[in-house]
Amino acid sequence: MMGTDDLAFSSVARLRYHLHCMVALMMTSEQPQNGKGSLVFDRKAFVTSLVLSPWTQSGVCCRMAADNSTGDLHAPGTQLSVTDIIVIAVYFALNVAVGIWIDLYAGALFVHICLGWNFYLSTILTLAITAVYTIAGGLATVIYTDALQTVIMVVGAVILAIKAFNQIGGYEQLEAAYAQAIPSRTIPNTTCHLPRADAMHMFRDASTGDLPWTGMTLGLTIMATWYWCTDQVIVQRSLSARNLNHAKAGSILASYLKMLPMGLMIMPGMISRALFPDEVGCVVPSECLRACGAEIGCSNIAYPKLVMELMPIGLRGLMIAVMMAALMSSLTSIFNSSSTLFTMDIWRRLRPCAGERELLLVGRLVIVVLIGVSVAWIPVLQGSNSGQLFIYMQSVTSSLAPPVTAVFVLGIFWRRANEQGAFWGLMAGLLVGALRLVLEFLYPEPPCGQADERPALLRSVHYLHFAIALFLLTCAVVAAGSLLSPPPQQRQVENLTWWTLALDQSLGTKAGDGQTPQKHAFWTRVCNFNAIFLMCVNIFFYAYFA
Repeated sequence: MMGTDDLAFSSVARLRYHLHCMVALMMTSEQPQNGKGSLVFDRKAFVTSLVLSPWTQSGVCCRMAADNSTGDLHAPGTQLSVTDIIVIAVYFALNVAVGIWIDLYAGALFVHICLGWNFYLSTILTLAITAVYTIAGGLATVIYTDALQTVIMVVGAVILAIKAFNQIGGYEQLEAAYAQAIPSRTIPNTTCHLPRADAMHMFRDASTGDLPWTGMTLGLTIMATWYWCTDQVIVQRSLSARNLNHAKAGSILASYLKMLPMGLMIMPGMISRALFPDEVGCVVPSECLRACGAEIGCSNIAYPKLVMELMPIGLRGLMIAVMMAALMSSLTSIFNSSSTLFTMDIWRRLRPCAGERELLLVGRLVIVVLIGVSVAWIPVLQGSNSGQLFIYMQSVTSSLAPPVTAVFVLGIFWRRANEQGAFWGLMAGLLVGALRLVLEFLYPEPPCGQADERPALLRSVHYLHFAIALFLLTCAVVAAGSLLSPPPQQRQVENLTWWTLALDQSLGTKAGDGQTPQKHAFWTRVCNFNAIFLMCVNIFFYAYFA
């Protein structure tokens, strides 16, 4: 098993993975059009996963790791099944469609706006540097560099946020300034140039809202559980902990730090539109093409625009360098996890005699293939979901992640679930999700001023509501398939579900930990107290910004 035992570095690296260039661009790209709505995305990650993941995923995974000295993430003695291959394929698809594609696009856009370089030249340069970075280091390298970049990036983001708020007269003036952020050129007989009336609220109408409260409450919980509890990149950081208490403490620390994006990303995105309505809030295709090179909208340039216009020259250069380093580190994390999945879970089983040199070569070839596919898809991103990277990411996730979440939740909390049920549940859920995903690419959202003639599945069903339906469908199929087939034997679920974890083994202690049970019990209580406190803080945020 790879990893480092340093708690602080690992937990800060978790936060950096959320604060890196991609997310900064995406979260600020949504605010110019949607206001504080994406604050729910931030709060939901705070609750469902950064706090809860160590009490679900890490407990079982750490126990499996303690039983399996080889580092294999499967239960000891099991062989790779069709269901395993399907899950791995889904992770590959999500890593490419959500992680690598958006990282590359966000990085190239940042360089294009800040330095004025050609968009595709920026992409190639980013990839070249990242490839060297990935091949030279491992997970420990990624975690330590993540932590250092986080400190610098947060300091720069704090300075930028202070300057941005000073430009509009403070937080009290944010609502008024945002409401007046109307571009000088608009499309006649349309309202898409107007800031939303509900921009200052998180919970919006369930039928007419751009981010309906029902979908944000239930659908987003499903998607956040997939990302923070099952995503390979996040799981690697949890499994690098010395024991389960370290995994919990790392998530708790990251949860405290997770309060930062609201003031460092979300509100600056709104300020960016208020300060630069003609560029960030453009709606006329010719104006948008001039401002950012994309006809469908320029909300993605909100954060780079703030950096270039408000930061002093020295700090501007430092911020650009750190954001690009964070982007490359994020790409490295995804490349590392994707190549590990393929080489250790597929190739090693296809060729049991493969040596370390062969596995290393195959892993590098996988990275090359991922890079090629990602570059080819960048033009599609420029015209997807009204040009908002954040909405694109959530839309793709809502089509592919709910089946995995359903299998994960039932597998952890229902002892009767078995592989046959999981297989048919994944097949049914992924088939329906892939259908919607194909329709989204074939029928993109129409530009401002044009009639929406998309199929009813896209026009009438919000992607967050679709995630709920897809999750329930998968759960029903998994339950039916499990009940119609023989139940798993006791030895097959021992220490692998929430209800069968042995109490004396639930700490997930790794060999050589050296801590006494009394110390473990004390730190367990500390972690539990902080988790409850964080949940209370989150409830306050929900009530205050609702």
